[in-house]
Formats: sequence, structure tokens, C-alpha cells
Amino acid sequence: MAIKKAPEIINKIEVIWLGGNSFLANNERLPGKNTKAFTNGKPLCQYILNTLLKVKEIDEIYVYCSDPSIMLYLPKGIKFLKRDSRLDGSHVKINEVLTAFAKDIPSDVYVLAHATAPFIHKETIENGVKAVCEEGYDSALSVHKQQDFFWMDEKPWNYDIKEIPRTQDLKPLYRETTGLYIYRNELITEEGRRIGDRPKLLETDWKEAVDINNPEDFVIADAMFNYYRQRGERIYE
Repeated sequence: MAIKKAPEIINKIEVIWLGGNSFLANNERLPGKNTKAFTNGKPLCQYILNTLLKVKEIDEIYVYCSDPSIMLYLPKGIKFLKRDSRLDGSHVKINEVLTAFAKDIPSDVYVLAHATAPFIHKETIENGVKAVCEEGYDSALSVHKQQDFFWMDEKPWNYDIKEIPRTQDLKPLYRETTGLYIYRNELITEEGRRIGDRPKLLETDWKEAVDINNPEDFVIADAMFNYYRQRGERIYE
């Protein structure tokens, strides 16, 4: 549990938007996924970017990418910052990319979002920003609660097979959705990490937890998009 303290003066909140090692063609599992459009929809990258634009606490939103052609797909109000192509390699760790961005764009707080998580709600982002800026947390991340039977090393990990409990009675586990991270400047610039020792877990519903990494994921997300579209509902902002 984080210790609450008086709100600090936060002068600047920046967003770094990432979509993998390459935004257009070089993704190994789903080439071109960040600009691939849903059926009857827009390019994938535009959903979370439009949601971020509605969060009033955010000062600027950057797409950090080595390929300038991504600019053709960006909504109005989104900035492009060219990153070193050396950061595109599959051997490069995400925190190296985030550290490089922080050196280029100084800010008090950073919000990291991905094209592959198009259905995250504006309220989830706002709650995370509030937690880091006002409630004493040093970071926040989107998670999805799971109460299921898990195994590890060919053994049950979270239950006794001799006395099988109801799933609702299992102790909840929380899986990172990898769709949203919010963290303070000193966390990434001084310690090289995006999750601190006092993180706020932002629990998401199953729709927000969608993470598109392979062709099957895209098909499922596309079906969800059109199912709710036909019902006259939106699952994005």
C-alpha cells in the first residue's frame, strides 16, 4: 500500500507512445499491425492516441519512432519524435527506449501507451495520473485480475488438488496487460525502470486488457470492435 502525502507540484506530463520495435512493417509476429485498420474502422494506432488526447492532465503526446512515415496516420495534436534506429533492434530492452526518450523530452511524469492496447478507457488513464501526481504512488500500471487454477513446474501453484476450491474463492492474481504505464521522471532517469516500489495497480476489464501481438489477436479485437459497433456501443473513447 502506498503512503499518501500532500500533492506535489507537477509541471509537466508527457506521453510516449510506442507500438513495438518498428511501427510499420518490421514487427515479427504481425507486420504492419500499428497501421492495420479494423474492418469498418480506423488504423489501429489512432484509437489509443485519440483517447490520450481527451485526458486534460496530459501536456504533450509524442510518437517515438525511427520511421517518419508513421506521421501520415497521426491524429491532429500528436507530435512525432524520431528515435535512433539503433533502438529498433530486437535485443534492445524497453527501458532503454524509455530512458532515451526521457533524455530528449524532460518531464515530471511520463505516460507510456501502446497501439496494441486500443480499448483502454480515458478514466483508467486519469486514475493512473492522479495516483502518481497526487496520491503518493511512484508509478501505475494496467492489470487484469485473474482467479483461475494455475500450474508451475507440473504442479498446482495456487490451489490444493485434494481440496479444489471455487474459483471465486481463489486469491486473485493480477496480470500486467502491458497497455499502460505511468511513472515519475526519477524512476526512469535514475533507476532505469518504469515500475517503482510503490506502484498503483489499475484494474482493467477484459476489453481494456486486449493486447494485440499476433494475427489471431487482431482477428479477435476486430470482431469485438464490430460486435459493439453493431450494437451501437463503443469500446474505445
